[in-house]
Amino acid sequence: MLPHRFDNLKRIIGLLGLALSLVLLQGCSAVKLAYNNLPELSYWWIDGYADLNEAQSLKVREELARLQQWHRANELPRIADLLQKIQRLAPIDTTPEQVCSLFAEVRNRIDTLLSQAEPATVPLAMTLTPSQLVQMEAKHNKSNAEWRKDWVNGTAAERQSKRLKAAIDRAEQFYGTLGEPQIAVLRNSIARSEFDPQLSYAERLRRQQDLLQTLRQIGPNAPAPVPTMPQVTLALRAYLERSVSSPNMVYRAYADRAVPESCKTFAQLHNSSSAEQRERAVRRLAAYERDARELAAQR
Repeated sequence: MLPHRFDNLKRIIGLLGLALSLVLLQGCSAVKLAYNNLPELSYWWIDGYADLNEAQSLKVREELARLQQWHRANELPRIADLLQKIQRLAPIDTTPEQVCSLFAEVRNRIDTLLSQAEPATVPLAMTLTPSQLVQMEAKHNKSNAEWRKDWVNGTAAERQSKRLKAAIDRAEQFYGTLGEPQIAVLRNSIARSEFDPQLSYAERLRRQQDLLQTLRQIGPNAPAPVPTMPQVTLALRAYLERSVSSPNMVYRAYADRAVPESCKTFAQLHNSSSAEQRERAVRRLAAYERDARELAAQR
């Protein structure tokens, strides 16, 4: 029930926090299995980027278990309440403002998660070696090649077709099969959108280089004097801020326009749905809520 632009928040903005948030936002059918195995899944995701050594691995596993315990007790009930709120809104028409308000609530949950992950992320960042940063850069290069293949290469018509298919697939997870009027809403939105693959790709590269440069300044081979933990904390917070609010003013204006446009599109899509489709969305949301409450009750 949230606009696709929410996916843009799931950036590399903290190794522990990101790994957790990625798993938490998976499909309903996989929530329980993924959540209960979250520390292990997240560990392997992080290790795939940084090739952790033995000491780092032990610490990361401990912190992921701690983070999951905190999230289960504190955040899952809030997420369940938010899902319940969205259920109450699903049977009726909505407005772009209401959708953006829900978007903001979800973002608050992600921000809270990242804040809780910070005490573990800072010490890990201080131990990442130059060879581990080389591994991270290689991982970035591989994912960048896939991103270019999906969103930069090909003609504009091919990219629009791919975006439309992805949008339909996401919507049908909640509403079931879309009718032509609903597909037309998505098609028209994509046709008039300002999506700029080159600008988006350039910002992706900027964030990755910003991350690597930040880590080089705070790691074991950092220039003298060796940064203190408070200094490292401030450096990582500054990086996170630059990830959310780009120093590239052209990209920042572009991103600022994207969110309300996505809210508008989602409101139009929802308002074009049938009563049966809305009932299906309510059932889907109820299943999410049920899973969240049952997971929260487990200890």
